Amino acid sequence: MKALVVLPTYNEAENLAPLAQEIFANTPENTELLIIDDNSPDGTGKIADQMAHKNPCVIAMHRPKKMGLGSAYVLAYQWALARPYDIMIQMDCDFSHDPKDLPRLIDALAETDLVIGSRYVSGGSIENWPWVRSLISQAGNFYASAILGLGIKDMTGGFKAFRRKVIETMDLGTLVSDGYAFQIETTYHTLKNGFKVREIPIIFKDRTRGQSKISKRIIWEAIFSVWRLRFKKILETLLLCLSIVMILHYYFYFFTNHYLPNFLPGFMKKLGL
Repeated sequence: MKALVVLPTYNEAENLAPLAQEIFANTPENTELLIIDDNSPDGTGKIADQMAHKNPCVIAMHRPKKMGLGSAYVLAYQWALARPYDIMIQMDCDFSHDPKDLPRLIDALAETDLVIGSRYVSGGSIENWPWVRSLISQAGNFYASAILGLGIKDMTGGFKAFRRKVIETMDLGTLVSDGYAFQIETTYHTLKNGFKVREIPIIFKDRTRGQSKISKRIIWEAIFSVWRLRFKKILETLLLCLSIVMILHYYFYFFTNHYLPNFLPGFMKKLGL
């Protein structure tokens, strides 16, 4: 199977080249790497171009400004669906996701549709995070999973491998969230569309080079996006029930010349209810 690894970048000049080397060392020969750079001031985009010039398996794309993680992945998946990729992998460009775990993610797709490199299943862990940050992250993942009723322990993890068919069934144009919220939303839609999801343990290591891109806006977006997805699910259920009632309403009128509210009392009386 042909795999595509997607790396959104912003100011990752120190990490990009060594990470790409590790990615190719731990994936099948026909794997390709798509780098989407948001006009990084530190020259990450130029490094991506140099890599693409030397290696035909590297593709460099450029956006005019910092536009966010979610929209970068949407662009990548739209691009990938126009090409013969079987697997699409997303990961961070700061070595927090170990490229040596890529073979395990790819192998796990033999029995499932989405593989999540999980920090919170047995065997998974986080290194070099303050205990407060770790506690907030665990609480946030529990919060998202509980409200949406998904049973996934790492809802915000960004180390994922998708089968092509999963991405094909997503309405990518409706995915407008970013950061943590984007990870929650893609996992939610995967399960909603009837696909299987498996979490495998990883050791997540905090970046040692460059700066984190996490902001308060991204955190608040994740908090509220969970309720947006939840209410959307409730609304869809209510609309389905309303549609069934309307169909029954006019069905009984067509066959009995009585609308449903007028038909039911007499029908229940015949049944002795």
